[in-house]
Amino acid sequence: MDRTDASQQHSSSAPKSDDNSWVVAHTAAGAYRTAVTVGGHTFTADEPLNVGGTNTGPTPYDYLLGALGACTAMTIHMYAARKAWPLDDVIVRVHNARSYAADCENCEAQPVGIGRIERQIDLSGSLTDDQRQRLLAIADRCPVKQTFERGLQIVAVAAR
Repeated sequence: MDRTDASQQHSSSAPKSDDNSWVVAHTAAGAYRTAVTVGGHTFTADEPLNVGGTNTGPTPYDYLLGALGACTAMTIHMYAARKAWPLDDVIVRVHNARSYAADCENCEAQPVGIGRIERQIDLSGSLTDDQRQRLLAIADRCPVKQTFERGLQIVAVAAR
């Protein structure tokens, strides 16, 4: 994996700092630790120590799975709230067996990425069996899940 600082390679295409529609990831040369900024929020992505990271944050795959878990929980909660159903708590667990570091090492020679995600959903509250089943069905309407299943195209945009 080339650890060159991407912001130096593509500095002319970097979004303006006042443009909140972009998610910006910035890392220094030779490091995996990455600051990610979106809409005034900043968080850290990193790799574990055993693959050369500093373990100061979740991996990119962890954030990908977190997005699915969060969207699933929010979708279920939003639906239950609209219906005024007695949903107390939603816990979504997601899991994959991929290694981001291994994928990075092999990305030039073979297709990489998550091929399957396992998801568990726990619902708490005085829900009927029908409500419970409906909420589990609504979980599949989560926009992030639908995006994963449809696939998406990532394109390079022209420098500004």
